[in-house]
Amino acid sequence: MTDLGLIAGNGEFPFLMARSARQAGVKRIIAVALEGETQPQLGELVDELEWVGIGQLDRLIKTFTRRGIRQAVMAGGVTPARLFKNLRLDWRMVKLAAKLRERNAQTIFGAIADELAKDGVELLDPRPLLGDNVPVAGALTRRAPDRQQQQDIAFGLRIAKAVSQLDIGQTVVVKKGTVLAVEGFEGTDACIRRGGELAGERGGAVVVKVSKADHDFRFDIPCIGPRTVESCMAGRVAVLAVEAGRTALLDRAAVIEAANRAGLVLVAV
Repeated sequence: MTDLGLIAGNGEFPFLMARSARQAGVKRIIAVALEGETQPQLGELVDELEWVGIGQLDRLIKTFTRRGIRQAVMAGGVTPARLFKNLRLDWRMVKLAAKLRERNAQTIFGAIADELAKDGVELLDPRPLLGDNVPVAGALTRRAPDRQQQQDIAFGLRIAKAVSQLDIGQTVVVKKGTVLAVEGFEGTDACIRRGGELAGERGGAVVVKVSKADHDFRFDIPCIGPRTVESCMAGRVAVLAVEAGRTALLDRAAVIEAANRAGLVLVAV
């Protein structure tokens, strides 16, 4: 692959994606930046950066097709509240939305992927481009979970998988077989801090972050980064468990170093 399109949302993931794609041998990266979401500094890592309003689907697609881009990836999120405020949809997005019986991340982005494909642009699962930023199974920090924590990880995995299938969230916080918090609209970091507070003064909660059983990684990869570790520290969390092969680390070295400094167990399961 020599050319790649990048649909860039907020956060650090677009930067990781651009750097990883270069390391994987991609020569030209054309990025679509979402107004009000994408950090402008991404322009330093790509060949062209085109700003597009959220809901301007036709312009997004033509940014790629007019430059001969035939493969693209999505990286980064969109602030949920922006999907309900002053959203200006172009004719193509209006037509797409009218066909959807359910409107959630999977149905909306799945339909966008279909629209890209109609114009000859294939939306890819980006994991093969991310290298060791997608961890294999095992402890990533110097410390590994103890027996009680392993039990909580197994319990949390079961709960998180069930909750994720209901499109509620992908993160749970547990302690000694009790569910303390489930991720909702507020996002992962707020869920971790809320669950950590409910664990009591001594902390010691276990955070488990998963993907859905039928997860479509083309437009959503569960990610953790330095900010996730900060949230765990604020909540005095003992263990952060993610799914091996199904989670991306934003700045792997910094995440592991920060976890080790904080005494946080980080494990891929």
